[in-house]
Amino acid sequence: MTPASALSPATGRPRPALIVLCFVQFMLVLDDTVVSVALPSVREDLGFSTAGLAWVVNAYFLAFGGLLLLFGRAADLWGRRRVFLSGVALFGAASLVCGLAQEPWQLVVGRFVQGAGAAMASPAALSLITLLYPGTEERAKALGIWGGIAGLGGTTGLVISGALTGLTSWRWIFLINLPVAVGALVLLPRLVAESRATSRARLDVSGAVLGTGAVLALVYGLLQAGEPGGWGNTSCVGSLLLAAVLGVAFLAVESRAAEPLVPLSFISFRPRAVANGATLLFSAAFYAMAFLLMIHLQTVVGYGPLEAGFAYLPFGAGILTGMWLSSRAVIRFGVRMPLAVSFLISSAGLLLLSGVTPGASYAPGVLPGLLVTSLGCGLSLPALTGAALTGTTEDNAGLGSAVFSSVQQVGGAVGLAVLVTLAARRSDALTADSADPLRAATDGFSFGLTVAAALLVLGAVLIAAVFRSGHDTPESQKRST
Repeated sequence: MTPASALSPATGRPRPALIVLCFVQFMLVLDDTVVSVALPSVREDLGFSTAGLAWVVNAYFLAFGGLLLLFGRAADLWGRRRVFLSGVALFGAASLVCGLAQEPWQLVVGRFVQGAGAAMASPAALSLITLLYPGTEERAKALGIWGGIAGLGGTTGLVISGALTGLTSWRWIFLINLPVAVGALVLLPRLVAESRATSRARLDVSGAVLGTGAVLALVYGLLQAGEPGGWGNTSCVGSLLLAAVLGVAFLAVESRAAEPLVPLSFISFRPRAVANGATLLFSAAFYAMAFLLMIHLQTVVGYGPLEAGFAYLPFGAGILTGMWLSSRAVIRFGVRMPLAVSFLISSAGLLLLSGVTPGASYAPGVLPGLLVTSLGCGLSLPALTGAALTGTTEDNAGLGSAVFSSVQQVGGAVGLAVLVTLAARRSDALTADSADPLRAATDGFSFGLTVAAALLVLGAVLIAAVFRSGHDTPESQKRST
């Protein structure tokens, strides 16, 4: 009898496995944003300071983004199913801790452990999908579903957070994770066989330490840029300098290592490099949009938490429509054209949203921008995911998934640090000039979304100019690995 560890995941049951993996990814991405609306209630119940409250969000972001690279490669070497299930178990336990927290430190620690569990589960799950669906068309469809569900999780978190906080208690935004985690732990071992890299490589310890340290320092520095003092904050400057030093050391070590954590040829392969660069811009724009729009709806337009949450519901419909179109467009036209067009559609949607003014009614004022933006988002995510995993094999599928997910998290941190700060400074400058506070806030919001739209236009130009369909061939994929 063949041992389970020697089997390919393709010997499992792809469709039910995909459903379970997508549910878990939905849960992981949802927790990026699910606390946003609940923060005022959390502060009131647990007695957080303003500075401490930010770490309810930042602790998850830091652990998730910082540990992805390490655990993505570990999944390739130690077993993808094993690392995935360990991550889901850790995430579920941490969610219980968060839901039952009685002190601020308990919630912050729980959020950090949640992020660590997500960093284990997410790249392992995505690598399992790439191996479950080896064919070009079936993989495009599977990744289309995956990418759309991931985008849906990021925006639905705001809806769920508003509904649960308004109708029950903020604690349920964490406790609802438990059934999903338990279901995945029970079902997945029956649906997917274990898989790991066929080569007997060892984990590059020095590369893992330097790479993880560089990403952790980068994400922390970017998060600190949003704190009082901004980019001049000592913690911000020190962390970004440390990230640069560790990054240079990482590249130096990897160029000489016999079995590097991230082979330089792997990340320099053109389709993956362009996809990851575009993902950085995409994530920066959309994380900033979600934050700025939620704040704008509540503080300027006048929505309550529950009303603001439900205002996002059509965003999900747009994403589902976009992801349905995306896989078909990629199969028919390749990646470059649909991806560039999707970025331009999202950019147009952000410009529409930037015109939302105080007292704007929902249907003519907010809804059109939401629908156009979400359609572009749904079109983009599956294509970006597929392009970022171009040419990955059973030896490095986890690594490719981890690099892509790390770029998403770093991009989100960049968006929150840079675009939100730009919007706030624009508002503060106008307020200092004795402008009406609502007009100043609206102008800052509009400026932030306009910059986000410009980033997406830049991404479309990058994709159109640099991405070449000819590089996405079986022969080039083999050379890239």
